Amino acid sequence: MPVEATDDAFWDQFWADTTTSIQDVFALVPAAEIRAVREESPSNLATLCYKAVEKLVQGAASGCPSERERQTVLNCARLLTRVLPYIFEDADWRGFFWSTLPGAGRAGQEEEGDDEGARPLAESLLIAIADLLFCPEFTVQSHKKAGLEGPEDMQALDSCEYIWEAGVGFAHSPAPNYIHDLNRTELLKLLMTCFSEAMYLQPSTDSSTLNPWVAFFCSADNRHALPLFTSLLNVVCAYDPVGFGIPYNHLLFSDQREQLVEQAVQVLIVSLEHDLAAISLSAATVAQQVLDPTAPSTDLEEQEPVGPDNLFVNYLSRIHREEDFHFILKGLARLLSNPLLQTYLPNSTKKIQFHQEILVLFWKLCDFNKKFLFFVLKSSDVLDILVPILFYLNDARADQSRVGLIHIGVFILLLLSGERNFGVRLNKPYSLRVPMDIPVFTGTHADLLVVVFHKIITSGHPRLQPLFDCLLTIIVNVSPYLKSLSMVAANKLLHLLEAFSNSWFLYSSAQNHLLVFFLLEVFNNIIQYQFDGNCNLVYTIIRKRSVFHQLANLPSDSASIQKALQRRKRSPTGLSRASSMETVSMEGSRPAIPAEPGTLKASLAATPGIEKLTERSRVSEDGTIVAVQDRHASQPEADKSHETGASDTESNSGRDTEDVFCSRQEAARRRLSSTSSSLYWAPTSDWVLSWKSKLPLQTIMRLLQVLVPQVEKICIDKGLTDESEILKFLQHGTLVGLLPVPHPILIRKYQANVGTAMWFRTYMWGVVYLRNVDPPIWYDTDVKLFEIQRV
Repeated sequence: MPVEATDDAFWDQFWADTTTSIQDVFALVPAAEIRAVREESPSNLATLCYKAVEKLVQGAASGCPSERERQTVLNCARLLTRVLPYIFEDADWRGFFWSTLPGAGRAGQEEEGDDEGARPLAESLLIAIADLLFCPEFTVQSHKKAGLEGPEDMQALDSCEYIWEAGVGFAHSPAPNYIHDLNRTELLKLLMTCFSEAMYLQPSTDSSTLNPWVAFFCSADNRHALPLFTSLLNVVCAYDPVGFGIPYNHLLFSDQREQLVEQAVQVLIVSLEHDLAAISLSAATVAQQVLDPTAPSTDLEEQEPVGPDNLFVNYLSRIHREEDFHFILKGLARLLSNPLLQTYLPNSTKKIQFHQEILVLFWKLCDFNKKFLFFVLKSSDVLDILVPILFYLNDARADQSRVGLIHIGVFILLLLSGERNFGVRLNKPYSLRVPMDIPVFTGTHADLLVVVFHKIITSGHPRLQPLFDCLLTIIVNVSPYLKSLSMVAANKLLHLLEAFSNSWFLYSSAQNHLLVFFLLEVFNNIIQYQFDGNCNLVYTIIRKRSVFHQLANLPSDSASIQKALQRRKRSPTGLSRASSMETVSMEGSRPAIPAEPGTLKASLAATPGIEKLTERSRVSEDGTIVAVQDRHASQPEADKSHETGASDTESNSGRDTEDVFCSRQEAARRRLSSTSSSLYWAPTSDWVLSWKSKLPLQTIMRLLQVLVPQVEKICIDKGLTDESEILKFLQHGTLVGLLPVPHPILIRKYQANVGTAMWFRTYMWGVVYLRNVDPPIWYDTDVKLFEIQRV
């Protein structure tokens, strides 16, 4: 039966207890009970929420001077964290927090004489949380002398003087206070729960749907938006999990700061929300200017200074001081490298678990702030980000519960590879010895990248198939700048070409031949622009010349196509590993292992195809990059009649059985063929000829024509079987004037699009869901944005 809102004795018992923790609240208030109240006495649930928010508003107004008030505020925050997901999962309740309640305007009127009446409950709650996050003696140090003055006036308080940590825009580092850290963490958990309404909505690419909680919290209505953004960013980037370098220190005391950092980075990445409409708009504006450079751009210039409505995005995009960029990059690199730290004492240093959130934050920084992206690429500091990413990619490659981690790593490298500086930086020798399950090699960071990508393609989980073209695009983008590949990396590239140019593989899907085009482009770029230092690759091409001759003579008649496909059915093996010359793995490394059975994972949105992820640009002679308008000009081999299915991969949920060679097109085809045989795709002679005639083999064939006779002559004359002599000859050889005219360098630059924005939103919330297990805020509630599955 309904309990009157005025019955304070009844309601106060929910938050009066002094010794609860959030874990207690979750144990004492079971899911079934919350759902029962929601269905059977909705007015009681409404009153409970309203009363709990009212207590937070009162606490924010008074500044919680007494211990008892602080305890009440924490208990109300815990209770709301428990209840909110059950309000969001029911569509009929979703509007509840955005409706106004009688008397709920009290918070509103106290703020700057606000006279438009009652605020929605959600707004009162969010303003109260923001105020409480800068509440002296509760979440920040008081600046007043103890006992000399009364409690602070919360309305007059300038929260910019109370930023939580030194860093961007703030020089003073407050003394650590673990009670404040704990209280901040509890309030941020509640804030995160408010934002999580997004989890209960069906995935949608409707560009106008912004999260109303995030939109309000990050708007000018929140007077603490700037200090809070700065506090969150600085707390994350200043955190050093290893502490003072004392081994085992994390076993001696519990690190409250780590919990705060984890909550802070999650709130940050969710608040930095992409306005999908703005992406579509800016892409359209750019396209219009490309197509009609004479068109007036006044509209664009007038809009430009305003910046996004989301103040977190706005502030992030306006950071510009070198020292701020340095602080952010060093902090993120330190956190990303933390799991790689190898010491002689096992478990002696603390390992953080929130590297996925850090990668999303790094992505958003590069995406929203181009000056930061250029700063990252300006020095070899970018390699401090690259090495941990490659470590994660290699470590997670066999684990289907970490497919999302591999995607975000690959997307970041794709974004970086669109800039010339990234390719140049990769030439730095790789001397770190991070234990990775890869062959030992001596070489550069470019070699490391090639070796890891080869490992992902040849021994990764089948779910990674849609990323093959992304991985090869990254190698294509950097290839014109690679001064000298090692023998190990050269062998890996040739092994990929060998595997991908197998006739049954080429004929088994409408898109597979594109992988061969990418690899040929890599070889052409290196031969034309970096021949001098690349004797290892040239030698390997000569040694494996039969692969190129087979490609040039690929049979295209129907009988041969059928024969190749029959051969495929008889030997359904993955990529042949025999010819990749596997060598001993690095010391101290452990093999990549599949997910433990029973591991929870969140499904992901579809990955856009490479043609949607990137736009093609040409590098002109002076180094400037010009967009290529006709994006399919040199790729007519991507047969137009099959483009419908080529653009998006399926959602990664539930398709574990696809084998290593089942491409996006193949997966789409298998699904379609079950519903309609008329849509079934089959390779034809004309189709093979349409792309075979465009294979860019001229440069390589010319190189073989010139060098093979010379190498054979040396071998016969000197009776050589030793490759070092041949390498020496190739090192001093030249092809100047003998090769075709160098082709222009084509770069495929990442472009923001609705598909990736949707992918990121789904991935990010999936990570947040799975990482918040103590207490399990969203566990067993009816989320709609993704599916939770067991491996």
